[in-house]
Amino acid sequence: MRDDSHRVIVDISGVAKHYGEGETRVDALRNLDLTVHAGEVVALLGPSGSGKTTLLNIIGCIIEPSTGQVSLDGELVYDNRWLRSDLRRLRLDKIGFIFQAHNLLPFLNAADNVALVLQLAGKPRAQAQARAQELLDYLEVGHRARAMPALLSGGEAQRVAIARALANSPRIILADEPTAALDSKRAGIVMDLLRKLAEEQDACIIAVTHDEKILDRFDRLFHLRDGRLENDNGDLK
Repeated sequence: MRDDSHRVIVDISGVAKHYGEGETRVDALRNLDLTVHAGEVVALLGPSGSGKTTLLNIIGCIIEPSTGQVSLDGELVYDNRWLRSDLRRLRLDKIGFIFQAHNLLPFLNAADNVALVLQLAGKPRAQAQARAQELLDYLEVGHRARAMPALLSGGEAQRVAIARALANSPRIILADEPTAALDSKRAGIVMDLLRKLAEEQDACIIAVTHDEKILDRFDRLFHLRDGRLENDNGDLK
């Protein structure tokens, strides 16, 4: 069950997103409210075109809402306009991304894929490499640190991708179909890892998924249809 004493990490109020105007206007999100707490692992569900990816991208500060407020880790970052001038830095500091395809750079080994994020954030190479090895060890793929992505199994590559998402110790981890390319066993392992990370890092995980075999791993399910939440308080545990 959700512990409401946990700090709010993602707080969205009255968020809407539309494209175009007049007869060509498309409402991707309509006056949506969403609150996610530290330690929670939640899913965004719904048919294609329901607004799941749009919502994930707004939380990730990739897409600008049309209206509303967005607070991330206690900071109001959007209030009918961006309140931060450097969104790239905001993403580096607060948000980790995990995708269906691991998107590892094929010309860098596993450790270098993780360390690159830290170096982009201004960390010295030696410090970045040490942190990368620490994360890979934590995710039990430290022995594959020097392996190139093409030589990693699907499960290993996804763990490296998770390590990369965690490099800067983000409080918000956004996952887009993180288990779609994995079999049931590996999907369960990845979700168990994400839950462990949420609890130990005091972070929240928000995942878009169609993967029915992992739904019991989430604290709450948010169902979207036509840009609206159908229900948003169905605790599973």
